[in-house]
Amino acid sequence: MAKRPKLSYKLVPDWPRLPEDRPLGHVPGVAVNSHDRIYTISRQEKGIIVFDLDGRILGCWGKEIFTNPHGLHIAPDDCIYIADADDHTVRKFSPEGYLMMTLGTKGCPGEEGKPFHRPTAVAVAPSGEIYVSDGYAGFRVHKFSAAGELLLSWGSKGTGPGEFAVPHSVTVGSDGRVWVADRENHRIQIFTPDGDYITEWTGLEMPCTAFIDKEGLVYVPGVKRRFDIFDPEGKVLLNWSEDKGNSPVQFVGPHCVCTDSKGDLYIGEVFDGARLFKFTRV
Repeated sequence: MAKRPKLSYKLVPDWPRLPEDRPLGHVPGVAVNSHDRIYTISRQEKGIIVFDLDGRILGCWGKEIFTNPHGLHIAPDDCIYIADADDHTVRKFSPEGYLMMTLGTKGCPGEEGKPFHRPTAVAVAPSGEIYVSDGYAGFRVHKFSAAGELLLSWGSKGTGPGEFAVPHSVTVGSDGRVWVADRENHRIQIFTPDGDYITEWTGLEMPCTAFIDKEGLVYVPGVKRRFDIFDPEGKVLLNWSEDKGNSPVQFVGPHCVCTDSKGDLYIGEVFDGARLFKFTRV
């Protein structure tokens, strides 16, 4: 196997371009569509703000819809899926922001083991199925058909294989495997598309998500001021950590991550950070 080139990134200053009177607030979700439009969740606005690659605002929508938008995913067809943790729903939108489907009942947490009880994230598989991590109170993963029919659920509260202590995000790789950031257990668990446990990556610090790019690299922000990039086998390729003094910025609460078509990196923060960073890949 050819040796991978060393990863190197440079911070883009003053990105995005925002008026001084319009802060983003917490940024719990960020995703890039096929046209390199950057969609972000702004908790200040309780909605979606769309940027171009230069950080200019292209549009805003959803302020009147959401209660606590938490997880943002863009499917291959550019449709947008958003998990709302406080109103117990997952919604699907067109790229322009038109509501196309709602999973769950607004304001009504699901009964034990049923969707949804404070869902955290959503991901669409290459085959079209929808996976939801459920989340802060459900301790499960739910799988739906593309049309929104519940197919199966798995998980329970605990520390063993297939158990969760806050399944904080769900990601589906190109091979169909399902990656769940089990945040309070400080690990990522990997499952088959049918929810069978395969393996786990341990030694992490409160991982918030596991974003997988087109090269198969795995990006893991942790809210304890840490950010890691792994190869597909779990080898650390880059570790930005305040403790090691090698972070390009002083992270406060890195929560979400994605890359654009050039491999440039976008990282959103919550807590006292409340920022959105762009790093160009050198």
